[in-house]
Amino acid sequence: MARMVPADRLLAFAAVSFLLIVVPGPSVLFVVGRALAQGRRAALITVVGNTLGAYALVVAVAFGVGAVVERSILLFTLLKLAGAAYLVFLGVKAWRERGSLRAAIGGAGAGAARGGLRTFGEGFAVGVTNPKTIVFFAAVLPQFVDRGRGHVPAQMLLLGLVFNLIAVASDMAWGLVAATAREWFARSPQRLSLVGGVGGLAMIGLGVTVAATGRKD
Repeated sequence: MARMVPADRLLAFAAVSFLLIVVPGPSVLFVVGRALAQGRRAALITVVGNTLGAYALVVAVAFGVGAVVERSILLFTLLKLAGAAYLVFLGVKAWRERGSLRAAIGGAGAGAARGGLRTFGEGFAVGVTNPKTIVFFAAVLPQFVDRGRGHVPAQMLLLGLVFNLIAVASDMAWGLVAATAREWFARSPQRLSLVGGVGGLAMIGLGVTVAATGRKD
């Protein structure tokens, strides 16, 4: 598969992807919010879910679905608003539960496992409805495909994998830094409640921003 995409195109796509990824967008801010509200484990699980959600977009674009969404104002808007509403819902939930964060730190067992699965699902949902990556994969990724070499879907899947490897490294770094800061706050119940509230408000603000920006026509 690697021979299908010329090395110069692969490197150029990696550079463009890096520039897009280092600018914090919905995925990064969501991971940071999760790290502040729930800690390192939740942040890393969120990154995994988010990355798989983003790669689902790559698969959709590779097989034509993403292009349909990008061309349809209605479908794009509905997807964007669904993602925004989900972020606001999670932010409100984090705000309401900010006082119980101390107990959550010591949680373990089956309840923690279910929480991990739920956290993974929430990360996947945000990744697959991220307007930033939808536009990038639908409008930018196809430009780096060498159609003369054939196997276009396979080329897109490879390029998407490069993007997601860079993204997962970046998102994990953001999450670990935010989780480390959270541990300092955890020494005080008041600080922990404050950081839980900030994480919730960050997700609410992100949801509102996603809903208010992007394509409208």
